Amino acid sequence: MYLQLNKDQKYAFHEIINSVLYNKPNLFFMSGHGGTGKTFLWNAIVSYLRAQHKIVLTVASSGVASLLLPNGRTAHSRFKIPIDIDELSLCDIKRGSKLAELLLQTNLIIWDEAIMTNRQCFEALDRSLKDIVSEIDNEACEKPFGGKVVLGGDPKQILPVIENASKTQIINASIFRSYLWDDVKKLKLHENMCLQRIESSNSEYEELESFSNWILQIGYGCTKNSNTENENIDDDTSIVEIPTIYYCTQQKIK
Repeated sequence: MYLQLNKDQKYAFHEIINSVLYNKPNLFFMSGHGGTGKTFLWNAIVSYLRAQHKIVLTVASSGVASLLLPNGRTAHSRFKIPIDIDELSLCDIKRGSKLAELLLQTNLIIWDEAIMTNRQCFEALDRSLKDIVSEIDNEACEKPFGGKVVLGGDPKQILPVIENASKTQIINASIFRSYLWDDVKKLKLHENMCLQRIESSNSEYEELESFSNWILQIGYGCTKNSNTENENIDDDTSIVEIPTIYYCTQQKIK
């Protein structure tokens, strides 16, 4: 798996692996748009560390995303994060419990699709991990998540879902507004690995490249929208017109 990693992936691989093997705790956030190989990299890291007899827990913000990780679970299930959460919430993990003992022995926690989780969930886990790890490491209170967590996701994808919330409220609920973000060491994947599997002379390559670039344009906010043409659309809403060349017919779906 390591031999299949590109330059950006190998850099992220070594940064995370060295942090674990040499006991240099960091809070990493690995970003990359769809197709850049985040999941493949997670699997490579997990395979390597577990071969070194390290304990790695893999979680994701959604059930579907967790299925793509080795032994993955949702973060709420693994860490007993409260459903009704606030600024002072803690995870329901008691010192001396089996889960607390597991977390003490864990070398790395990988949390995928982190962008779509409310920042208060991260902060609740941060407080809980610091409390648990401080039992054997007095310096743990100075380390985000007790020095055990790597986050991943794409900032251009879905943010936390809050019913009837404004754009400002949604952004404020994201991890970018958390006190944890100041300690994040950012890693980024750029190369679309899905396109690398197709010959550049193939017509399918051109179609996928065009679609990928269009999706990125939406993520970067560079596409034109028709808000100004509709007086009923509020300032928090943008309407993006899908080009006709991307319409899927029933035959194409089959």
